[in-house]
Amino acid sequence: MENRAHALIAGLFVIGLGIALIIVAEWFKGDSIEHDHYQVVSRESVTGLSVQASVYYRGVNIGKVNRIYFDPENMQQILIDIAIDGNIQLPNNVYAQLGYQGITGLAYVQLRNESVISPEILPEDARITMRPSLLDEVTGYGQNILNNVNELIIQVHQLLNDENQEHITSILRNIDKSMNNFNNVTGHLQPILDSMTHLTSESGVLVRHLDELLTEINQSIRNVNQQGGIIDSLSTSAQEMATTIPELRKVSNGLVRNSQNLDRVLQQLEENPQMLIFGRPSSQPGPGEDGFTAP
Repeated sequence: MENRAHALIAGLFVIGLGIALIIVAEWFKGDSIEHDHYQVVSRESVTGLSVQASVYYRGVNIGKVNRIYFDPENMQQILIDIAIDGNIQLPNNVYAQLGYQGITGLAYVQLRNESVISPEILPEDARITMRPSLLDEVTGYGQNILNNVNELIIQVHQLLNDENQEHITSILRNIDKSMNNFNNVTGHLQPILDSMTHLTSESGVLVRHLDELLTEINQSIRNVNQQGGIIDSLSTSAQEMATTIPELRKVSNGLVRNSQNLDRVLQQLEENPQMLIFGRPSSQPGPGEDGFTAP
């Protein structure tokens, strides 16, 4: 009888523990949350991404990865089924990138927006394009850099072959000879440079003298132009001469007339010297006057 009681108690305990486990499992499962499903399309490698990986939107965990597989219609594409919280509304211009957790290499899906968020809502079951992540871009750039460095090394190796090394050595010898010749030419040019330096000094002295001469000329011009100077005196003299010239013209006209009269008197004296003693002879009567005699 006692064994049956212990068995009953053990059975009830197992049943209660099973019910408790079922309740805890349902609570952790979270089936009460509705999810929206989308497909992320990637043409790049998705190394590190696995099923049940987290999906983040602007840094917030909003879902998980349900499935990763190749597109049956295009094997160049990888399809990633994601489920996110149904309360999250994604804009129509959202895109995906892979993010990595520290140094573990584990990847997750990170949803991002364009610089301008679209007001339209992304419909359920829509496809989201995956863009290369920053690490992928850096890796691609690094690969390109390595390729370029490799090509550069090959070209340098081809440049430094035996034949080119001989040419380079010959060029260096010619450069050395040219530098020696240049040093010789520099030695010959040194006296000319010294002469030019002396000439420059003399030119500086000449320029200073010219500057002093120009200063004196400017001072003389100011003295000439100032009131009471030479220009002013010449202007006053010109005005006085303009007043005197008409008087001189009258005097000269009088002298001309007197000279003409004197010429006539001298001519009469030459023709009739007796005029100095007897005076001027009477003039002959003209036609119609008494004593007129026709020739």
